[in-house]
Amino acid sequence: MLNLSFPLSELEYFLLILMRIASFVFAAPFFSTRGVPNHVKVALSVFISYIMYQFGPEHIYPQYSTFIAYCVVVLKEVAVGLLIGLGAQLCTSVVLFAGRVIDMEVGLSMANVFDPTTNEQSTISGVILQYGTMLILYTTGLHRYLLKALMETFTLIPINGIHISTDRLLTNLTAFLSNYIIIGFRICLPVFASITLMNIVLGLLAKLAPQMNMFSVGIQLKLLAGLSVLLITMRMMPDICNFISMQMQQMIVATVEGLM
Repeated sequence: MLNLSFPLSELEYFLLILMRIASFVFAAPFFSTRGVPNHVKVALSVFISYIMYQFGPEHIYPQYSTFIAYCVVVLKEVAVGLLIGLGAQLCTSVVLFAGRVIDMEVGLSMANVFDPTTNEQSTISGVILQYGTMLILYTTGLHRYLLKALMETFTLIPINGIHISTDRLLTNLTAFLSNYIIIGFRICLPVFASITLMNIVLGLLAKLAPQMNMFSVGIQLKLLAGLSVLLITMRMMPDICNFISMQMQQMIVATVEGLM
C-alpha cells in the first residue's frame, strides 16, 4: 500500500519555496508575458519549486508559532520574488522608451498598436525593438540565467532570511534609472541624429525657397529617413541585447544585495 504521509513542516517549507518562485515567474521577463497562460505559469512554478525542494541547498526551517507569523514569512518570500523579477523586467522595458522617442521624431507617435505581451498601447518602433530584443535574449539563453539566479537566492537569502536595506535599494534604483535614459538614447541615437540633421536642412531650404511647403514635404522625408535609418541600425540589435543583458545581471545582483 502506497504511503503518502509527510510532516506538515515539510509542506509548509515547500509552500514558502513556491511563493518565492511563483511571484518571480509572474513578474520576470519571458515568463510574465500575456501570451503565457496562467495555468502554465502555475505548473512551471510548482515544477521548479519541487526541483528546488529536492535538490536545493540544505533546508533551513523558519521559526514561527502562529498562523499570522507564517503569513508574515509568506509575504517576505513574495517580496523577494517580486523585487528580483521586477528588477529584471525594468531592464527589458528600455527598448519601449527608445521606440517611443524614435516614433516622436519620425512622426509616428500617434500610430499606437496594442501589445498583447503587456496588454497596453505601445508605439510601432517600440514593439518592433521589443520583439527583436526578446527573441535574441531568449535564443542566447537569458531565461536560463534568470532561473539559475533565482536558485542562487535560496543560498544567499534563505527562507525568512530577508533583510531589506532601503537605502541600498533606492541607491541602486536611482543609478539604474540614470542608466535607463542613457541606454534608451543610445538605442535611438542614429534616428534622432539623422532627423535632427534633416530638420536643419529643411529649415535652411525653407529660408532659401519660401514658396515651398516644407511642412508637407518634411513629414514624408522624415518618415522615409527615419525608417531607413532604423532598418540599417537593426544590425546593432545584438550589441543592444548584450548591453541589456549586462544591465539585467547587474540589476539582479544589486537587488539581491539589497535584500541580504
